[in-house]
Amino acid sequence: MSVHSKLYEGKAKILYTTDDPEVLLADFKDDATAFNAQKRGSILGKGRINCSIASQLFQQLELSGIKTHFIDNPQPHQMRVKAVKILPLEVVVRNIAAGSLCQQTGLALGTVLKQPLVEFYYKNDQLGDPLLTRDRLLLMELATAEQVDEITHLALQINEFLKEFWLGCGITLVDFKLEFGLDSQQQILLADEISPDTCRLWKTTETDPNRRVLDKDRFRKDLGNVEDAYEEVLQRVLQAVETKK
Repeated sequence: MSVHSKLYEGKAKILYTTDDPEVLLADFKDDATAFNAQKRGSILGKGRINCSIASQLFQQLELSGIKTHFIDNPQPHQMRVKAVKILPLEVVVRNIAAGSLCQQTGLALGTVLKQPLVEFYYKNDQLGDPLLTRDRLLLMELATAEQVDEITHLALQINEFLKEFWLGCGITLVDFKLEFGLDSQQQILLADEISPDTCRLWKTTETDPNRRVLDKDRFRKDLGNVEDAYEEVLQRVLQAVETKK
């Protein structure tokens, strides 16, 4: 597979075209950003770790019947993916109150939600990725009503799978962000990544609110040991996958 030109560079990845128009190469970076890139830094080995975690999780999701853009890993920090047109939506699924949900509603951190909450945010840095109602989303023609229904169903399905998977790793899935894209047949595929960058992950047996954090909140909140936390998540994922074989 020969790599051609840079197609897109985001905060966490660079996408390259390949000699197959249906296939792209995602190169995961060590760069770290928070608060819409107002805070910037670097997490040593993050690209390799997140690529490995996302690859394992995509493969597990595929086995459970969820279609993703994942193809394979030519290098530890690289992923070959199916070319998709990304829908400009960040789909957030919440199981436990944290982050902006607490700030905007007054719910106490750690409140377990009676049922998972699915939220849509407009993927637009200039506007600060605002929370959208369904009607606004449809008004802006960011997706069709049918696509919104399908994405909501998929997000809840993915949540059920991931909650159980992470629990098998001794990790509680607090909330997470998903992105979806359309392939050349207009089929909706799960895209982007699933990693400590996109999930809030708490060590299940740890009660200390800082020590339990195994995700990007360690970087956001200057909790330290960011690399160690990411590496611990990877090792737990690999062990869980090995156990399932």
